[in-house]
Amino acid sequence: MFKERLPNHEKLFIPFIMSGDPTPELTIKMALLLEKAGASILELGVPYSDPLADGPVIQRASKRALNHKMTITKTMTLAGEMRRRGLKIPIILFTYYNPVLQLGEESFFALARENQVDGLLIPDLPFEESAVVRQRCEEHGLTYISLVAPTSKRRMITISQHAQGFLYCISSLGVTGIRNDFSEQIYSFLAEVKQNSSVPTAVGFGISKREQIEELMPYCDGFVVGSALIQMIENSKESFKLDEEKVLHDIKQQIEALISPILAGR
Repeated sequence: MFKERLPNHEKLFIPFIMSGDPTPELTIKMALLLEKAGASILELGVPYSDPLADGPVIQRASKRALNHKMTITKTMTLAGEMRRRGLKIPIILFTYYNPVLQLGEESFFALARENQVDGLLIPDLPFEESAVVRQRCEEHGLTYISLVAPTSKRRMITISQHAQGFLYCISSLGVTGIRNDFSEQIYSFLAEVKQNSSVPTAVGFGISKREQIEELMPYCDGFVVGSALIQMIENSKESFKLDEEKVLHDIKQQIEALISPILAGR
């Protein structure tokens, strides 16, 4: 269902939120708010106690979600509730591999189908070791999202040519997090990935400013915004208790200002 649910957006905005942060109910409201703000695809994170690819902002979000007893099963149930409340865009489950193994593949794919999850992204599963999972995704109607980093050129081309849905281009080596600038190599990296990919390319890891989006727009088809959005939620976690609607409105305005070049490019 990924393609059927994907809006006809010339430039993609792909927000990442952590399931259960700051609460399960607010996760649902954030998903619906993000769709209204112009999101093309939602990345829904499964909290994990050892998030190797994530920086401190998302690590803290994961810890807050785990404190709410959020699990991979509850995350997929939350996705189903988002659908029942009217969410139309594709939902990509962002999870480390261990929770999938612990749940069991049969249970995982059954829950994904039941709750209308459209895709899967596993940051700690190397592409070379993902063939079985990619095949299972295909059998169960899920789109497997691959990540590509500016490392080996041969590996980059292989991943690009096998990509599904969209190709997640990592802006720089290291963990997720807000960055002030990027290496000069990012332009040639993104250009080469786009040349070899048959699906849209989206850059993530550190996208936190409108100026960064403006600068990189000619080189990719979309942007993944994670830490900057999670930071907005974290900064507002106490204010949610006082005036939830106002906080959601303020966050929506911040998001629309950040992604204004994307919205203008549609």
